[in-house]
Amino acid sequence: MTTPSQTDWTLLAQAVRPQGRRGEILCDLHTDFPDRFADRRELFLRRGTAEPTPVQLENHWLPTGNSAGRVVLKFAGVDSIEAAEALAGAEIVVPTSQRVALGPDEFYISDLQGCTLVNVAGGDGPDDLGTITDVHFATDRNGRKLENATPVLVVEKPNGDEILIPLALEFLRNPDLANRRIEMALPGGLVEANG
Repeated sequence: MTTPSQTDWTLLAQAVRPQGRRGEILCDLHTDFPDRFADRRELFLRRGTAEPTPVQLENHWLPTGNSAGRVVLKFAGVDSIEAAEALAGAEIVVPTSQRVALGPDEFYISDLQGCTLVNVAGGDGPDDLGTITDVHFATDRNGRKLENATPVLVVEKPNGDEILIPLALEFLRNPDLANRRIEMALPGGLVEANG
C-alpha cells in the first residue's frame, strides 16, 4: 500500500475510543455514506498536519443504542484495547478522487467550506455575506442525523461574527464550487434574524 502523492483528502470519520477488546474503534461519522465502508479495504489515518498513513480495513459495523449514528472500524494490526486507544482523535480519510459521486444539489461539506456565500435576492445587487466555515445537521437525542431536516451553513461574516443560513434548495441559485462561490436568494429578514 502506498500513500497517494497528493494533499487533497476527504474526511470519512474520526476515531473516538476503543469499542470492544480486539482493537475495534468507535468513530464519529463525517459521511452520509457509511454503507460504503463495505466497499473499502484501504483507508488512511491522519493526525494533525502529518501525511496520512495507509491502513487496511478488516471489518466495520453501525452500532445501536447510545452509539447509534457512529461507526465501528476494525483495522489490520490493531488488535488490542491499547492499540485502539492510541488511535483516538485520528481522522479516517481517503483521497478526494475516491469519494462517492453525488447527485445534483448534493455537496460535500469540505467543498462548501471556504466558499463565499452571496445573497442575490437583495434589491441593491449581490451581497457577500461571508465565508462558509462549517455545516450543521439536526440530530435526534441519540445523535442520529434527522434525514429530512435542512442542513445549516455556518457563515463567518467579514467582521468575524457568525450567522446561520439554512441550505434549503429553494434558496439555492448558483453553487459554483470551482470558483468557491455559493449564490442563494434568501428571503427578506432571514440574514438579520440569524445574525
